[in-house]
Amino acid sequence: MLTILSITVGIDNVGRCRTGDVVPAPHGPRSSRAWSFVRGEPGYSGSMTRFGYTLMTEQNGPKELVHNAVSAEQVGFDFEVASDHYSPWLSSQGHAPYAWSVLGAVAHATDRVELMTYVTCPTFRYHPAIVAQKAATLQILADGRFTLGLGSGENLNEHVVGEGWPTVARRQDMLAEAIQIIRELQTGDMVDWKGEYFEVDSARLWDVPEVPLPIAAAVSGDRSVEQFATLADHLIAVEPKKDLVDAWHEARRGTGLPGEVRVIGQIPICWDPDRDAAVDRAHDQFRWFAGGWSVNADLPTTAGFSGATQFVRKEDVAESIPCGPDLDAIVDAVAEYWEAGFTDIALVQVGGDSQEAFFKEAAAPLLDKLRSASQ
Repeated sequence: MLTILSITVGIDNVGRCRTGDVVPAPHGPRSSRAWSFVRGEPGYSGSMTRFGYTLMTEQNGPKELVHNAVSAEQVGFDFEVASDHYSPWLSSQGHAPYAWSVLGAVAHATDRVELMTYVTCPTFRYHPAIVAQKAATLQILADGRFTLGLGSGENLNEHVVGEGWPTVARRQDMLAEAIQIIRELQTGDMVDWKGEYFEVDSARLWDVPEVPLPIAAAVSGDRSVEQFATLADHLIAVEPKKDLVDAWHEARRGTGLPGEVRVIGQIPICWDPDRDAAVDRAHDQFRWFAGGWSVNADLPTTAGFSGATQFVRKEDVAESIPCGPDLDAIVDAVAEYWEAGFTDIALVQVGGDSQEAFFKEAAAPLLDKLRSASQ
């Protein structure tokens, strides 16, 4: 076991969601019931940037991830996000435990940090009715600290069920329908659904959380903003694009939907007291990131990612990911997100074996610098 840090946390801005306006379901094929959109979280201020920690399921096993979650809470992170993969991108990462089991354990092992999937695809490996059930259960276990982050998926994870891999436009259409089904089921009513992509036959959630389940959707361009800005509560984006954030807010303006929207981003870092060691580790485990988060969603295997990245050099990775002991360099990289209007930014510390040293030596002073710079 790792030694858990004993650090007094001087900031506690954990939000608790509450029911907001009731908005009629726009597209439900057989429904006249209403959805509850999340109004906002007490203690959350749009002017305050929050910093999160990523439970990277591709680089640690389940027990280590739970331990890291506790360490991240104790050192002062505001929230934690978990990737939901069936496979790592590269075999050198070495792990892919079931994120939902890990998050259930994390919910009981932590008290303060908000939790989130970043992201779950509710259209291939999982039917949306199953995602609705496990998200409701996790929200109860987490005492209202959970946000369901959803995206259109990667072939790397979804091909395992043998259902094929359609175009991105169709995957986004499937995601939009899945979100509607999840919303319907969160009411606790009996749901029948016969849509273009999914069917639900007399389904009901018997354990519905008292705190409504917030939903965040991953978007990358105008089409996805148009589709999801009025279906989701919060925005997920993996590049610091101010025009994307502005378009999301504009799409919600005048709709009567709650205005307190979280804009949630993510950035990899590779802290290490030895810069060369940091660059080596980032190249070994994260070289697919040299082109940015817009990873090839069509590649189905780790071998495919290995082949696609065989010509990526260490210097290419070092240009994309801040590596080494310089905390100010990390702050400069993260600043691009809050300057683009992001309210929440999750850090990915690259390398499963580097987490303990990161928590002991770098996390607390890094958080201090980030909070000071973002004010």
